[in-house]
Amino acid sequence: MSTARLADLPSLAAAQPLFFPAPRGHRPPSVYMGPKPNKATPSLKLRCSVAKESTISPLGVSGEGGQLGAVDCIVVGGGISGLCIAQALATKHGDAVPNVIVTEARDRVGGNIITVQKDGYLWEEGPNSFQPSDPMLTMLVDSGLKDDLVLGDPNAPRFVLWDGKLRPVPSSPADIPFFDLMSIGGKLRAAFGALGIRPSPPPPGHEESVEEFVRRNLGDEVFERLIEPFCSGVYAGDPSKLSMKAAFGKVWNLEQNGGSIVGGAFKAIQERKRAHKTPRDPRLPKPKGQTVGSFRKGLSMLPDAISSRLGSKVKLSWKLSNISKLDKGGYTLTYETPEGLISLLSKSVVMTVPSHVASSLLRPLSGAAADALSKFYYPPVAAVSISYPKEAIRTECLIDGELKGFGQLHPRSQGLKTLGTIYSSSLFPNRAPPGRVLLLNYIGGATNPGILSKKESELVEAVDQDLRNVLLNRNAKDPLVLGVKVWPQAIPQFLVGHFDVLDAAKAALSDSQGLFLGGNYVTGVALGRCVEGAYDVAAEVANFVSRYAYK
Repeated sequence: MSTARLADLPSLAAAQPLFFPAPRGHRPPSVYMGPKPNKATPSLKLRCSVAKESTISPLGVSGEGGQLGAVDCIVVGGGISGLCIAQALATKHGDAVPNVIVTEARDRVGGNIITVQKDGYLWEEGPNSFQPSDPMLTMLVDSGLKDDLVLGDPNAPRFVLWDGKLRPVPSSPADIPFFDLMSIGGKLRAAFGALGIRPSPPPPGHEESVEEFVRRNLGDEVFERLIEPFCSGVYAGDPSKLSMKAAFGKVWNLEQNGGSIVGGAFKAIQERKRAHKTPRDPRLPKPKGQTVGSFRKGLSMLPDAISSRLGSKVKLSWKLSNISKLDKGGYTLTYETPEGLISLLSKSVVMTVPSHVASSLLRPLSGAAADALSKFYYPPVAAVSISYPKEAIRTECLIDGELKGFGQLHPRSQGLKTLGTIYSSSLFPNRAPPGRVLLLNYIGGATNPGILSKKESELVEAVDQDLRNVLLNRNAKDPLVLGVKVWPQAIPQFLVGHFDVLDAAKAALSDSQGLFLGGNYVTGVALGRCVEGAYDVAAEVANFVSRYAYK
């Protein structure tokens, strides 16, 4: 993953990791949600109650004789995970799951995706970018945003601070010999370790942390100078506690499947060559190289576009107060809404809210599941967006007279308070007025939870001081402060034992058929992983409704 991950603060309820992952003017038509129930296509006849003070129709689902047909699926949470699940159901499984509702407690969609435009600046206060994987590209194309996609320069450098200097990060293993971030000894240790010449794996039953895995396979320098700051950028996490299997499963699987990282990589290549290749959707853009993406007017364009297509299926300011299971299958969900209390019936439910919120909502159904979901830890992170004149940047940090690159990461050992900085005005176009640079900085995380006690002015001062130590001229003018967004519970930590806890929660809910868990603590913290996971959850819901629908 590229350094731009600090940007994907997915956690932020559904977005992506912190760092480094209809045509314009055309109003998209409403998504076809399938035929209304009629005598030829019988539906579940259950009562959908609306409080007396409410004047709105419950979901507009038609029925007969005062009894209203239950919806097929209610998605609880209108963040990026919830919206993408609903969109995936509409575009991939519309016949099986025609009636879908998304409910959101807040008065807007998007969860922690927040784009702000002001005075010629455009900045993100949550996730900053995404990796343009095919599932992500499919979602944005289906949302009518193909022409609004913007991609970073794949050749732009990423930097890591080491010994007082910003040093470029190799973009591929072939580049490693030509970069000074590591010593010759460190490079040789990494090469031999990747080939399998390293200490043996731990005994069965021992789950390695990211630190244990990397130090054993690739050596101390790779861990301290690359992976430790990378963990700060992706998870705002502590690599001594993060699970390698849960947080970086693809790399962990290489050793499991091939005996070493290189052996696993070669085996994976061979398996891909033998596997049947599904033709790529010709509608999808073809990004070049390893890069990150956003949209012309910021990431908020995606949830806004999906919500527009779903139309009245999205219910804002609906706060779920109770969920109960029916004896004959299905669920009753009661909401506090601007129109009063409303109770809905649904064949299936997907909970995409943060785990601690899901814990509270699901406790009446399963205390064991609630206890498991309460164990996930979300450390605080602050996103500080500030601007300086271009001349504030040190000459030695410029490339062809410009600040170029994705951004920089700061290992904890280097003494800075900030986790890293994204060069927002260099990464994507039209992010700052001419002559200005826009920098998005992250501070906090699992190794610095004390930021919650800091004032905004103190956070800005800490960021400004770190930048003057590394990137700015000492006599640079004071920054223009655009935004300081503190997320008290930012990114779920995939700690050692993460999958055990998640499996325990799912097992405790096994009797509650048709109830699914979604969101970034389930699928992964990157915005792209939330989208990929949405397609998986949608397929599970469609399979359930098709096989177990109550006729």
